[in-house]
Amino acid sequence: MKIKRKGSAVWTGGLKDGRGNVSTQSGVLSKQPYGFSSRFEGQPGTNPEELIAAAHAGCFTMALSLILGEAGLTAERMETTAEVTLEKVEDGFAITAIELVLEAKVPGAEVAQFRELANKAKEGCPVSRLFKAPIALKATLAP
Repeated sequence: MKIKRKGSAVWTGGLKDGRGNVSTQSGVLSKQPYGFSSRFEGQPGTNPEELIAAAHAGCFTMALSLILGEAGLTAERMETTAEVTLEKVEDGFAITAIELVLEAKVPGAEVAQFRELANKAKEGCPVSRLFKAPIALKATLAP
């Protein structure tokens, strides 16, 4: 099975004075603005790093749902935040770290088992497999 998805970007102008927009094949994002100021100065608009973070959080959480099911468990609720770190390095900028923070309520799960399954999802999620940067995971199981 092979699935292909598309995203696109349009950019006009220089790095600091230019602007662009990103879109997804599904139309969920359609010409959403991004630029230097939204990426490096915290101004409104999206940026590649937050899009990567959202994709990673979604992929990891779905992967964990699958793995929990294989263990005979079903999450009542899982909420994952991914934080992507972009840093200046010797030859430009690089994503140097990603931290996944998961809070989950999984009836019947033991803490050690839950953490083991969460780590398995972190390692196996297709988005995790894209990155050279270390990926940290903090997984909390609610009572």
